[in-house]
Amino acid sequence: MTKSKKIKREKISVATEIDRIEEQRLKCQGSLERAEFRHRREQLSDEDKQALEDEMEIMNERIKKYEKELADLRGENRKNMMLSVALLVITALFYYAFVY
Repeated sequence: MTKSKKIKREKISVATEIDRIEEQRLKCQGSLERAEFRHRREQLSDEDKQALEDEMEIMNERIKKYEKELADLRGENRKNMMLSVALLVITALFYYAFVY
């Protein structure tokens, strides 16, 4: 990935990135379901069946990739939340220690 893309991605919040990837995963799952339905219902030639199966395999790989990215992002989101909570607790401790 180039530096400009990394910089742009760093400016996007983790929650926004999670939403974007979930939306892409849902679109891909919808496409996969339509392809599976077509595979079951329509009488296709061997070439068309093979092309459809290849397309379904690619979509499955994309879905797995999106799920891995989501797991990584959710882990990062948990770390950010824990850091925020820790900073809040430390701030509260300092406040009560030095103000009272």
